[in-house]
Amino acid sequence: MSLTSKLDLQNTRLQHYWELLQVLVSRNLKVRYRGSFLGVYWSLINPLLMTGVYTAIFGTAFAAYYDNSIVNYVLAVFTGLVVINFFSASTTQALWSVVNNGGLLNKICLPVSIFPISLIAANIFQFVIGVLPLLAIMTLINSRSFINVLALLLPLLSLILVCSGISLLVSALFVFFRDLPYFYELIVFMLWLSSPIFYPAAIVPESVKSFLLLNPLLPVIESIRQISLSGTPPDINLITHALLSGVIFLGLGLSCFRWWRNSFMDLL
Repeated sequence: MSLTSKLDLQNTRLQHYWELLQVLVSRNLKVRYRGSFLGVYWSLINPLLMTGVYTAIFGTAFAAYYDNSIVNYVLAVFTGLVVINFFSASTTQALWSVVNNGGLLNKICLPVSIFPISLIAANIFQFVIGVLPLLAIMTLINSRSFINVLALLLPLLSLILVCSGISLLVSALFVFFRDLPYFYELIVFMLWLSSPIFYPAAIVPESVKSFLLLNPLLPVIESIRQISLSGTPPDINLITHALLSGVIFLGLGLSCFRWWRNSFMDLL
């Protein structure tokens, strides 16, 4: 086969993958919000409500760590919540994706990875419509810089990479270990606790901080907060750390998914 023919075949496969991805994303969103009045904006309302709860309980106690400003504490909690909510929702939904579509995969030849990726894409669409505009406005007000607004996309890209990698990993593992959802709930809870969402990172003991570095969401949260809340130019080191974390987890997820994929059909 000539190089041109190979390129044409590859382009056809990519186009087919893209069209199938659009169909699945549309289906996921319609099923998820059928009959819902607010639809995708629940992704914004949930962190806003939780921010209010955390502020009422911890705001006064922790405001000292945020320049004695309740407003700064509110913004810090909100940024942490949108990250953990996106991670929890997208990866938990993706975990079930391959097994739930096992019947379809046994009837039609489809790229297996399309199912977890479509759920990530659906949550990205939801995030872009609901949360991202508020984050962008918040960043512009605090930094007065469009560079910071654009730089906000880099840690968000890292978040997508981390979620994609873990989604591929857990959706593949669930084919073999059907008790995984119960175990994964515990993992998500541990990530939530080890992420400085409602508490400042400064209160974490030094003996524990080294373990927090294993949390892939930590550099994402810290980078978003630095860009959107500090009023200073983007910290390249934080962004690089976040992107590196995203690339590592995406590579791990892709490698495991491809390695185990050939064994899926015997178990679905």
